[in-house]
Amino acid sequence: QVQLVESGGGLVQPGGSLKLSCAASGSIFFSNKIMAWYRQAPGKQRELVARINSGGSTNYADSVKGRFTISRDNAKNTVYLQMNSLKAEDTAVYYCNRVSLTIQPMWPWGQGTQVTVSS
Repeated sequence: QVQLVESGGGLVQPGGSLKLSCAASGSIFFSNKIMAWYRQAPGKQRELVARINSGGSTNYADSVKGRFTISRDNAKNTVYLQMNSLKAEDTAVYYCNRVSLTIQPMWPWGQGTQVTVSS
């Protein structure tokens, strides 16, 4: 059974930075999986923020392009999300997951990590 554990969230002022981590455990071949970060704001649907494939190629939602960077450490089965120039609208619970080639989440969701951007 795959388990995802997100961490690194917190309260940050507008313009600040945070780095999120997501560790995957279980019988997985992490290095060849497409991994992604999602977020869900109160009252809104979960949305895809960024994804990274096994070769390191990345894609971002327009709302975070140029501010967020997704990366991975296959030796640690971990994916990261560096978030800079944070805005109030980035406030959400952030989750990671493996995604399919059609960008569908494939593993059980973790508990997520809360990011709050507020002065």
